Amino acid sequence: MIFTKTKLPGAFIIDLEEKPDHRGFFARTFCAQEFADHGLKPTVAQCNLSFNHKKGTLRGMHYQILPAAETKLIRCTQGAIYDVIVDMRPESPTYLSHIGVELSAENRRALYVPEMFAHGYQALTDGAEVVYQVGEFYTPGYERGLRYDDPLLEISWPLSATEMSDKDRNWPLLESILIGV
Repeated sequence: MIFTKTKLPGAFIIDLEEKPDHRGFFARTFCAQEFADHGLKPTVAQCNLSFNHKKGTLRGMHYQILPAAETKLIRCTQGAIYDVIVDMRPESPTYLSHIGVELSAENRRALYVPEMFAHGYQALTDGAEVVYQVGEFYTPGYERGLRYDDPLLEISWPLSATEMSDKDRNWPLLESILIGV
């Protein structure tokens, strides 16, 4: 695997290191030792699959707080998505900063999401399928979220949002969270 640091400390883009032969190629997509060597949490508590019928579907922005904070390894296995993470660690020099990365079945790229990062994505194709390896069990009482269109974040989504859950559409704005409204 090829680990590339992003501007957000602890977040990595992970590309495959393909070993080609006449049949195709072989590549490792996860190795606990390699993750630990890069300072990443190598725990996998759950694996989740998300399927999106329509291009423009938006999911997120989700995260869990301590003591149930999650790491995630996100990979698009069919179609393409635009994946966004937001640093929610108040002590971080990149607090409330975000990055966006295109993940697709074609580029086979993955994104490692550290604990206390909000995560969401938009389907760039019909039939986009996403696999998540998650480092902590889903714990509803510790779940939090951000609005995909929060003006404080200034996330530029590539498409208009065509499908979204009511829960995702109605997360509170950061301003109300930060000032305790």
